[in-house]
Amino acid sequence: MRFPDALTSRLPGARSDKPVVPLVRLHGVITPTAGPVPRAVINAQTVEKTLDRAFGHDRLAAVALLINSPGGSPTQSALVADAIRRHADDKGVPVLAFCEDVAASGGYWLACAADEIHAHPTSLVGSIGVVSQGFGLDGLIERYGVRRRLYTAGESKARLDPFLPEKPEDVVWLRDLQDQLHTMFRDWVTSRRGDRLAADADLFTGEVWTGARAVELGLADGLGTARSVLAERYPDAELVTVDARKPLLARLGLGGPAAGGTPFGADGLLGMVQAAEIRSAWARYGL
Repeated sequence: MRFPDALTSRLPGARSDKPVVPLVRLHGVITPTAGPVPRAVINAQTVEKTLDRAFGHDRLAAVALLINSPGGSPTQSALVADAIRRHADDKGVPVLAFCEDVAASGGYWLACAADEIHAHPTSLVGSIGVVSQGFGLDGLIERYGVRRRLYTAGESKARLDPFLPEKPEDVVWLRDLQDQLHTMFRDWVTSRRGDRLAADADLFTGEVWTGARAVELGLADGLGTARSVLAERYPDAELVTVDARKPLLARLGLGGPAAGGTPFGADGLLGMVQAAEIRSAWARYGL
């Protein structure tokens, strides 16, 4: 759009007849908790209004999802994906996902909510699996003579407590839980990708592939960026970026690293822990 046209389109009473393709950025670790900085995480709450605004545009031709996520919570991944599909089915418009640096694990779950998936050749795509992690601190507290007292009602209430020795039966329970979640993930991918998936490849080992290889395996439909693909597919459309709005305090430049907390207070400490967890999730993919 030429500068005079762009300026005119924003004047009161001005109206464009061009179709619109909103660009929705889904960037961050998928978690139910708030991030240490605005827009650092993805969850159903943070994207709800963004999706409402994106799919609420007049003259809607399609919606593009710009995905950059190493994954996270299975539940939040499913809730966000369900919200995308609900809006898309209600409006009857196609949804195109574009994988950026990484669309892995829960990030790929989100991509599968789209009708088409595109990736850059260097994108990291896949990781269809489930991972759990924690620490075993029972030896540490024993070394320093710390005695922990834990009281429960229910024999399974303290499963996998990091301050207790690991029990083999707890590991069996965890692996069964992971298998259930893995089956749900596999069923979601299969239902969305269908016969586009390569029949002769085991795609559900948790492996991650480049975007180029993902296309060969049927995990993605093509290579390209949002701008290039949309320009070819919708040459007359206006591309409109729809971002999550920052909290009021953040827009005013107020608030500390953890939703207004001080760096050395309890909120600040929580923010630093969250930042470390987010950093660790990206680091798994060398980012």
